[in-house]
Amino acid sequence: MNKKKIYSNWFLVPALLIFSIFFLLPTIISFYFSLTVWDFNSVTFVGVDNFKTFFTTDSLVGSLKNTLVYAILTCILKLVLAFFVAIFLTSKIRMKNLLRSIIFFPNLISSVAIGITFSALMHPSKGLFNEILAFWGVGGINWLGDVNIALYSVILTDVWKGVGVATVIFIAGMTSIDRTYYEAASIDGANSWQRLKNITLPLSRPAMNSVIILSFINGLRTFDLIWAMTKGGPGYATEVLASSVYKQYAAGFYGLSTAGNVVLFILIAILAFPLQKFLLSKEVD
Repeated sequence: MNKKKIYSNWFLVPALLIFSIFFLLPTIISFYFSLTVWDFNSVTFVGVDNFKTFFTTDSLVGSLKNTLVYAILTCILKLVLAFFVAIFLTSKIRMKNLLRSIIFFPNLISSVAIGITFSALMHPSKGLFNEILAFWGVGGINWLGDVNIALYSVILTDVWKGVGVATVIFIAGMTSIDRTYYEAASIDGANSWQRLKNITLPLSRPAMNSVIILSFINGLRTFDLIWAMTKGGPGYATEVLASSVYKQYAAGFYGLSTAGNVVLFILIAILAFPLQKFLLSKEVD
């Protein structure tokens, strides 16, 4: 019995080896270099000075706040929109397969391409959005140039791009619900709202949890869309952790940028794992 167990454990070695080389070892090295001032010629150990600099620099602290706002809002908006779109696309409507393809299509386009396209659409004088507003007699909006709304403009763009994946996850969860629950509820006289509240919502919890976790982590890690649309501007209004890390690295502050990466790693770990555990505890057995 022990020989069989030892034999089967050998099959874990390739996976553990790959995990150690490409994740565990780089993570440990990153933690070390975050405590140093380094370049490609020398390394000087400075302890937690990089982290002190990070948390005392207004632009870097602001990027941390923007990251949390971005992650929370994109997560909530994708969750709500995808849930109701999925309900519509699982109802008895014609061309539902075509509509599902259309709603998923933005996810097939690169974030950079979407960022460039929406930057043009949101141009303060020549953009299509402001031209539509002007047609209705509404003054133009500086979507990406106003420090008060630039971040929210990028958030809405991210939601437009990512709601398709969330919708597909919800559709998969809703179509797997046993139809006998709905039949029994109809016999008991339950209306559409009662069926939604007491059957669809609780039994879609696994799909909902997946959408929350994926959207939240993607929000924390966002970079490409922000960089394509605003590069963190105007000022630091749309600066997020990933973009600030990139800027510090490009400026030659390698130790500080590595510390920013460690902060991002810890942020995801301390928020995502407890959130996942909490959501799993709420699933219907």
